Amino acid sequence: VQLQASGGGFVQAGGSLRLSCAASGLPFDDYAFGWFRQVPGKGRERVACINSSDRQTYYSDSVRGRFTISTDDAKNTVFLQMNSLEPEDTAVYYCAAQRRRSVIDSIGTEAHVYDYWGQGTQVTVSS
Repeated sequence: VQLQASGGGFVQAGGSLRLSCAASGLPFDDYAFGWFRQVPGKGRERVACINSSDRQTYYSDSVRGRFTISTDDAKNTVFLQMNSLEPEDTAVYYCAAQRRRSVIDSIGTEAHVYDYWGQGTQVTVSS
């Protein structure tokens, strides 16, 4: 299994970025996918999650209304559209996959249930 994240970069506050996560080696429709982020000295924070089967989604309070998670089944890719970016969004963003729990269940949004992780992509938002 491989998750390849891309799309990070440097942007000014108020700007937008779109992260992509290309998944291979797994049955895409059977998995839930999540985006998490981490800053130095802190734990991994959940950002957004989605069931590829029924498109149910979860968003953290800090990003709801600004970020959108989606999937492209034909390309086995998960996206995170990030709008109205704030300096507090600066972090390394990771995509992850798991098939244990639906994201409707809060446990399905917790990092410890995710089995596969991508390499991370840096997002830096300047004020």
